[in-house]
Amino acid sequence: MTAHLQRPQTAATEKLMLSAGIVGLPNVGKSTLFNAVTRTHKAPAENYPFCTIDPNVGVVTVPDPRLEKIAQISHSKKMVPAAIEFVDIAGLVKGASAGEGLGNQFLHHIREVDAIVQVVRCFEDSNIHHVSATIDPVRDIEVINTELVLADLASLQKKHDRLQKDVRAGDKTARNESAIIEKLLPHLDAGKPVVTAPLTPEESVAARNFFLLTSKPTIFACNIAESELASVTAGADSDYSAAKHVAAVQEYARHHFATEAIVISAQLESELVDLNEQEALDYLRDLGVEDTGVHALIRAAGDNAATAAGTIHSDFERGFIAAETIAYDDLIGTGSLAKAREAGKIRLEGKEYVVRDGDVISFRFNV
Repeated sequence: MTAHLQRPQTAATEKLMLSAGIVGLPNVGKSTLFNAVTRTHKAPAENYPFCTIDPNVGVVTVPDPRLEKIAQISHSKKMVPAAIEFVDIAGLVKGASAGEGLGNQFLHHIREVDAIVQVVRCFEDSNIHHVSATIDPVRDIEVINTELVLADLASLQKKHDRLQKDVRAGDKTARNESAIIEKLLPHLDAGKPVVTAPLTPEESVAARNFFLLTSKPTIFACNIAESELASVTAGADSDYSAAKHVAAVQEYARHHFATEAIVISAQLESELVDLNEQEALDYLRDLGVEDTGVHALIRAAGDNAATAAGTIHSDFERGFIAAETIAYDDLIGTGSLAKAREAGKIRLEGKEYVVRDGDVISFRFNV
């Protein structure tokens, strides 16, 4: 995700503050995952529904080994890793779109984040209550997706109705927005999220103004037990139920959301919070694993939040002239910005350019 943002004369790597909301049904491990990701004990993780009411917020550095290499080549005076704000949002239940449970609060908070991390319970534990009494992660995903789709349908239908007076008056913007809504309504009515709707790039930009819940990129976090992590992450054949649950979620994520599902053990990672780095590594190796999946989740959340943010950061919009852009691999391959320029690897982009993963950018602007 990290893009090198360089001001002329004072090369420095800037931080883009993006946000990801951690969502899911009650008692799937949302608050435990939040504590693991933020390496805190900020969020209460109790064995009862709605133990989180007000969102917990924490800022996390996105791990990216490319950043140091970019800083060395560019001779940056300051290096600040990209960061993402994680928001632990109250659990959602069936009927949330109609205000059930903490539905209204849930929907309000999720509208304000750039991306969604949906925690899916893939572990069996009779001591931890599940709102549906049984473990079925695909069913749980569909419960949440249905509520978000219903909320978006209601929101779009109201907007569509409000636009009709301006459409009849010949307002071009209203006519374009109405046409986009008419394309989205049947897509949503089929139970599909807006993020997978067949919109043109121009329509996608316009649709951002609708602030739809299902337009946000989603990553699924398959939360499994500590005892099953080594087997599941190794891809070994396993009779463990977690392996079957994870496979089902990964297939569902690909086919219905065009996204990924990452295996994590939130409980295990939360137990590492109070250990130093070496102690944590030793503990994980004793269990036969290299990582709990949290680092991969942070990177994926950052990448998806950056995609949702879309265009060049607003801090650089004033006085913007152009963005000199090069792919990370091309920069490393040539060894310097000067050699990359000689090789024709650097291109100029306008302020509407959608930043790609690994872009190294030098901004030209007047102040």
